[in-house]
Amino acid sequence: MKALIYGGRAPPIECFHKPLSAINGAGGVAVRMKALIYGGRAPPIECFHKPLSAINGAGGVAVILITKENDMGFDAAKAVEATTKWIRDWFEVNGPGCNAIVGISGGKDSSIAAALCCEALGKDRVIGVLMPNGEQSDIDMAKLLVDHLGIEHYIINIKGAFDSLTEQVGLAGIEISKDSIINLPPRLRMSTLYAVGQSKNGRVVNTCNLSEDWVGYSTRYGDSVGDFSPMSCFTTAEIRAMGSVLGLPSVLIEKVPSDGLSGMSDEDKLGFTYAVLDHYIRTGEIDDPATKERIDTLHKKNLFKLRFMDCFKYDGVEVKAEF
Repeated sequence: MKALIYGGRAPPIECFHKPLSAINGAGGVAVRMKALIYGGRAPPIECFHKPLSAINGAGGVAVILITKENDMGFDAAKAVEATTKWIRDWFEVNGPGCNAIVGISGGKDSSIAAALCCEALGKDRVIGVLMPNGEQSDIDMAKLLVDHLGIEHYIINIKGAFDSLTEQVGLAGIEISKDSIINLPPRLRMSTLYAVGQSKNGRVVNTCNLSEDWVGYSTRYGDSVGDFSPMSCFTTAEIRAMGSVLGLPSVLIEKVPSDGLSGMSDEDKLGFTYAVLDHYIRTGEIDDPATKERIDTLHKKNLFKLRFMDCFKYDGVEVKAEF
């Protein structure tokens, strides 16, 4: 990705996962995707993006990925280490010996959430659930992820439940709205994940990130919930950097984010890029006043999604029970 970071040559293998400032004074972090594809050494620069069969007879493509740190000096390796420790500690308290149940869409968030859980708990305690609604055009990406991680997984098609429920709503005399049609599949998927979790001794992983949560880009009681949320303090750029550290295939990390429901990309629907949003979240800086206004409006309108259910507090009663 960056041929000139080391005098036009690939950095020596001992440089990988070190800050580039320790190599040549540049910023960012050198990340090795495939250590052993070239006899345990970094492939020479002329091998990059060539089929591995042209190098050593293996399959795949040789890539050394350089992930650029953001303005805040984000250390992806440190973030992965801290997150996996938090996951382990959470399970010790809230589900000793339990499995992590992850809905696998084939996008970066579910891929990285699953990889983090594998790192924290071991792949034998991670269960992936693929939930197409009829035909899913990119289900091959979800299959790639579970095969790459080597985790137990199931394909549960929600189309029957979706069709039946929408039909029954119509038979009740209600014209179901477009937004209901869009948001019903994520809610059915979350119900499916909890059915699997209660049947397989599991805890359900929430796969949302900070950028999506900031503008409410999730379905309430759908993909916005779960038993624990390991990635909700990280932006999309930070999540991608963590995916690189975890060694996930770049096709999963860089996959164009889409809700899989509307036929549009996330950025098309939002009206701005995640790069702009991430920069604004971390620095408070944004060039376009109209985009700032739209982001701020979405954030304020959707804050309720991040709160527990609002409850009336009546002054005439109190709780004295102690535990």
